[in-house]
Amino acid sequence: MAYFGNIAHLEEQQAIVEHDGTSVSYSELSSASDFLASMIGRRTLAFILCTNTIASVVGYVGFLRNDIVPVLVDSELDPELLQKLIRTYEPAYIWSPEARLQDLSGTVVHSYSGYSLLRTSYPENISLHPDLGLLLTTSGSTGSPKLVRQSYRNIEANTNSIIEYLGILSTDRPITTLPMSYTYGLSILNSHLVAGATILMTGYTLMQKEFWSFLKEQKATTFGGVPYTYQMLDRLRFFNMDIPSLRYLTQAGGKLSYDLSLKVAKKVRDKGIDFIVMYGQTEATARMSYLPASRAIDKCGSMGIPIPGGEFWLQDEEGNRIDDSDVVGELVYRGDNVTLGYAERKADLALGDERQGVLVTGDMAKRDADGFYYIVGRKKRFVKIFGSRVNLDETERLLLDKGYTCACAGVDDRMSVYTEHEGKEDEIHKLVSHMLNLNMSAFIVRYIPAIPKNESGKTLYTALENL
Repeated sequence: MAYFGNIAHLEEQQAIVEHDGTSVSYSELSSASDFLASMIGRRTLAFILCTNTIASVVGYVGFLRNDIVPVLVDSELDPELLQKLIRTYEPAYIWSPEARLQDLSGTVVHSYSGYSLLRTSYPENISLHPDLGLLLTTSGSTGSPKLVRQSYRNIEANTNSIIEYLGILSTDRPITTLPMSYTYGLSILNSHLVAGATILMTGYTLMQKEFWSFLKEQKATTFGGVPYTYQMLDRLRFFNMDIPSLRYLTQAGGKLSYDLSLKVAKKVRDKGIDFIVMYGQTEATARMSYLPASRAIDKCGSMGIPIPGGEFWLQDEEGNRIDDSDVVGELVYRGDNVTLGYAERKADLALGDERQGVLVTGDMAKRDADGFYYIVGRKKRFVKIFGSRVNLDETERLLLDKGYTCACAGVDDRMSVYTEHEGKEDEIHKLVSHMLNLNMSAFIVRYIPAIPKNESGKTLYTALENL
């Protein structure tokens, strides 16, 4: 068994509780997972259309425990984009909510708690590298065919490091606020399952009273959030609530504003709750740094220090190390959690380790005299919208495929789409919202007579940003 081999010994300890009261023990999770995997019976590729449910986790745990390589996909992914992913990678099996079977083709060979295992028409004898354990999307909302190849060693190293620096206990009860197909949400799942904790799984959002009822009834000890989560918590006056069971809160998925970060740190400290800011990427399995709760106020705005077993350095444009404090350079990370590389087609799943433990992050940062790092910008064209990483170039391509010439620019939690199609702004707005599965408030669409370009025909994004 490649991973999660230890969970069976936890026996009757509760592994997962859903908001409707349904629960499974670790022994039940182990048995259901292994039985599902036995329906496949060999190492091959399988898609999981993920939801925050026991059944979704059964598929994930079963595949990892039995050397079956899962591709984690958001169950809400647009059908057209899902089909594109399926055609690209040709999975032999798909573990799907029954509600999505209408979008898929194949033969149902097993069902469990609202999920079905679908045998597709694709061959099972796919070439998979022996170290390959898991595949995650780089930009889940656009259905990009580019996947991150994670090894069993990557998952184990990052999970153990997170358990160590957060001090996760078997008595912890995290409540889900993020999808398990998202690297941050998955890291919470992995670390708490390995620690033998009880995961409180819900599809309710912070804006629904059922979420808060579930949190209080089940005495949640922790939850994680992206910047948008904390903006919502602030609006909901969360910091005035009395929730004595909470032990600590985590934040990742983009940089939280300085003012809100300081407010959160001070408010929860007064309630005896730890606040830990973290930084990571799917390409590093999940986490690369954390800001210890004891420094949340005096080092506010910092992404912190490397996780146990990890190392950072900064480099200039020529690749030379920057040793001085407060000098901006590109952030580089080394650790056992650095993933094998990317896959963009089926044949890439046979590739080995292309990174050799070193990740050039694409983020610009500086280091203070105490060794704490601060992100100052992003080198590549990605933004994080409500915690989901959106590839601006990929979004432009998707729009072009639909017949719209557009240019995308923006910063975290604010994206702008510029178009030359006058009168089509609302149409494009709805299309982008649908394709990316994002709320329409996350971006705006503007008409401009001509998208600015240089003499070689490349879009001048700096000119757009000035607009």
